[in-house]
Amino acid sequence: MGVLNIVLWLAGVALIVIGYVRARAPWARYRMLKAQDENVARYQAWRGGLRDEGKTGASVAMEVLRRQAQYAGLIAIAGFGLVFLGFFIR
Repeated sequence: MGVLNIVLWLAGVALIVIGYVRARAPWARYRMLKAQDENVARYQAWRGGLRDEGKTGASVAMEVLRRQAQYAGLIAIAGFGLVFLGFFIR
């Protein structure tokens, strides 16, 4: 076990933590907006009214939040890659 292994493990763990922290808030907000959107759709279906399928502010916000969570997930995946790389390098 060399210095390179330890550096890769520490960098990988740091990236995993950063990715998790960055993804947690946007993903929670995205799920909340999605649940609210589904609730509105059920209410409109119950009332028998037609629902406008155009872009809304909430749909744009959900796209932005999903993209932020995806980027943070990519950071965490890169961290996992560094951790595994640290185990395979001798």
